[in-house]
Amino acid sequence: MAKCEVCGKGVTFGIKVSHSHRRTNRMWKPNVKRVKAVVNGTPTHVYVCTRCLRSGKVQRAV
Repeated sequence: MAKCEVCGKGVTFGIKVSHSHRRTNRMWKPNVKRVKAVVNGTPTHVYVCTRCLRSGKVQRAV
């Protein structure tokens, strides 16, 4: 679910390193919101990251 339908930004994986240098896997999820946007002339619900919303790549439906 954590994937932007406009830019394709998704989950990124990495390793969390504690102060004692124990390493565990972790993930960073994008800030994705479910918004009602105009796609091909019709209003539909899409999952869009907040960066695309803020930059104006998505036209929101009223």
